[in-house]
Parts: sequence; C-alpha cells; structure tokens
Amino acid sequence: MKNSVLESIENLHFLDDDNFFIMAGPVLVEDEKTTFETVEHILKVTEKLKIPYIFKSSFRKANRQRIDSFTGIGDEKALRILRSIGEIYEIPVVTDIHNEEEAVMTSQYVDIIQIPSFLCRQTELLIAAARTGRVVNIKKGPFIAPESMKFAAQKVLDSGNDKIILTERGTMFGYHDLVVDFRGIMEMQKTGFPVVLDISNSLQQPNQINGISGSRSELIETIARAGIAVGVDGLFIETHPDPSIAKSISTNLLKLELIEGILNRLVEIRKSILKISDFK
Repeated sequence: MKNSVLESIENLHFLDDDNFFIMAGPVLVEDEKTTFETVEHILKVTEKLKIPYIFKSSFRKANRQRIDSFTGIGDEKALRILRSIGEIYEIPVVTDIHNEEEAVMTSQYVDIIQIPSFLCRQTELLIAAARTGRVVNIKKGPFIAPESMKFAAQKVLDSGNDKIILTERGTMFGYHDLVVDFRGIMEMQKTGFPVVLDISNSLQQPNQINGISGSRSELIETIARAGIAVGVDGLFIETHPDPSIAKSISTNLLKLELIEGILNRLVEIRKSILKISDFK
C-alpha cells in the first residue's frame, strides 16, 4: 500500500523502494522570493540524489502561541504561490488545514492536505479532507499513542479515501519538551501506509514561558539518522535560507545550505541499512 499511495501523486519523481522521500520547505509562505529560492535549492539536491521530493509550506499558521505572531501573507496569495510551485517545477505540494472549509479550498491548489497534529482526532476535519480525493497526511498528536493513529486513518478510509500518510512528530515529555519514540514508527507502519518522521517539530520545545517555542535544532541530523536507520519511509524538514530572519518558528529551522550535506549522509545510511538487510 505504501507505494500505491505515493504513486497516486502524479508528479512525484524518482519513486523507489530503495530510497526515502522528503517533505521540505519553509514553515510558512512568507513571500515569493524565499519560497522559490528554497524550492529551487532543494530540488537540485533531490534530483541529484534521486530522492522523491514534496514541497511543504503552510499557507497560514493558525496555532500560534501569541496573538501578535505572524500568521501569513493572505490565504489566496499564499495558495497561488503554492500552486505555482507545483506547476512550474512539476512537483507535489503539501499544506495544512484547520477546518472543513479549508479542505475544499486548498484541494484546488495542492496535491496533499495535511492535518495538524493538534487536530488529528477531529472527525469532521478528517472526513472533509478525505472527500477532496487528495492524499491526506495525518500528523500524530503529541498526546496520541502511535497505535491509536490507526483510528484516525480509519476515518479517512471510511470516507472513501485510501491515500493516507501518517507522520510522527514527537510525544510530550513534560510540559515543555518532546521526545521521539522510534518504536512508534514501526507501530504506525503496521497500518500499511507510508510513515514520515517530522524532524523539525519533534525537536520543538513548546509552551515556553516567553510565549515563543524553543527547539533542539542542533539535533536535526541526529534524529534524521536514527529515523533512516529504523526504516522510516519519509522525512519532514522545515528549512529556510536564513533562519534568523524567518517569520515563523525560526528556532526549528535547518539552514538551507546545510540540507545537501545532510541528505547525502542519509542516503549513504539508507544504502548501508539495505545492504545489512540483504544478509538476513
């Protein structure tokens, strides 16, 4: 079922059981320049390494901790930029939604509709996303056990859509920290759907006293290596040309220029794991 889900995305290139895929891009559509600079850089790297690439960016962020946080440049303007990315570069695009109306709206612009982790149990939202016919990426809430994600997936299945991706993004470890339990990846893979590891958000330190989330971004490559080693199907990475001036969750971001080196090393780990598997 894993490949059948990904094969349903018409413009996904280099699909291969021997490699992982990535969802990567800025947290939020800030402007055309940043968005296009990011996608062009990542696309050159993924084409060279034969990594299937899905461009990721939110058209709006609804779950900010403070009322004065930047939430976007306007829904229609941001969605038009996302559609341009898909059309110009011929790659799939994913963005997240927050209510049923947005499911219908975003389905006109992107290939994959993402359910945020804090909304993964919202039945009407899952049904609305499923009924668009788009691939539905459901992020696991930090308060949800991995084995319980089969119920979220079942809601989409029962709505007539079997194009589902599940994403691990950490589990609450106290009030201000997250931890990745790598057993959860294998547990969610039992559903038969592709499982993605959201590296950026699983390193988040939410609900800080100053109202701004912290992050252990220095561990991005460490968590990515571990995910590839245990056999995750895809990676989710938020990146920016200059994280210091990013308008949303700058502490989470991988500096864009670092992504090529990291992906090169991850591909080599993947090859080594496959070689070890051949000896079994």
